[in-house]
Amino acid sequence: MIPPGSTIGILGGGQLGRMLGAAAAQLGYRTLVLAPDEEAVAAQTASSFIRADYQNRIVLDDFAAACDVITYEFENIELDPIDYLAEKVPVHPAPAALAIAQDRVNEKSFVAALGGRTAPWAKVSTLADVEAAVADIGAPAILKTLRLGYDGRGQARIASPADAAAAWSAIGKRPAILEGFVNFSHEFSIIVARGADGAMVSYPPPWNEHQGGILARSTLPAPVEIARQWSEAAVIAGRIADTLDYVGVLACEFFATEAGPVFNEMAPRVHNSGHWTIEGAVTSQFENHIRAICGLPLGDTGLTAREVVMDNLIGDQARGWLAALEQPGAHLHLYGKTERAGRKMGHITRLVR
Repeated sequence: MIPPGSTIGILGGGQLGRMLGAAAAQLGYRTLVLAPDEEAVAAQTASSFIRADYQNRIVLDDFAAACDVITYEFENIELDPIDYLAEKVPVHPAPAALAIAQDRVNEKSFVAALGGRTAPWAKVSTLADVEAAVADIGAPAILKTLRLGYDGRGQARIASPADAAAAWSAIGKRPAILEGFVNFSHEFSIIVARGADGAMVSYPPPWNEHQGGILARSTLPAPVEIARQWSEAAVIAGRIADTLDYVGVLACEFFATEAGPVFNEMAPRVHNSGHWTIEGAVTSQFENHIRAICGLPLGDTGLTAREVVMDNLIGDQARGWLAALEQPGAHLHLYGKTERAGRKMGHITRLVR
């Protein structure tokens, strides 16, 4: 066990790190954030901040020496510095989970081997591969870069075979995966927290609605179409966590279909679709992540209200912050970012008791 008063290292300077820092402070931990960003909002809640490149070995040595355990708040980071740090201090989740989540082919293959249901897919490296995959899988389809895609980035839709060349150019002609269209009624996520001792807790699944590839709203309790598939999806998420000997919070996204839950992707970290847990659950995903990586007992994941709705504030939507404060049952979170179109600026969680 890593006791309160110890230092938790956080790789990444975004809002997830910001909320992890707040949860860590509540439990009496210090946090040290390492990020290269000029605007690292995680530094606003951290005990200390180092602005430096992740590849600087001198910085990594100092970072490791100052930390009792290290975690990360995003997965688009090279494995080399994670592996290097893991040789010096415990890193959770382990690099193996990151390696799978960073590569869509590895991710799909891994989940399928565990009995998960995925969309039909094919790895593509050339335009000829894309055209052949579309002919085999069919259209509509989605072309996604193998790595570094999130919030709709690195993706292009293919409505018909004639769109293949434009889609290939749109993703930068990089190695990719072509996914067949999934006919679904709802999108949802399963968020689990697992300790080093194998203990695991799972949150109720939210119904997630997206706009332009970005999460717009998460609602609980989820509709019956999701509720019917909750158990099967939770089994897959738990199997992923157990197989990886995972420590921390893991998010798995699913489509609700007539055939059952179809796995979309996993995130080896706290997740946007779990922001509602700060007020809407007895123990937030951020606190449970801190508990897990420090070897503490995991907390209750039950709802604190009859209904919970989390709305992301994208771009100029955050300008309505004052009106949000006037709404009964509304909890406003602003991330301290410079406003930019399409950027997640904050969120509001509304509770109906």
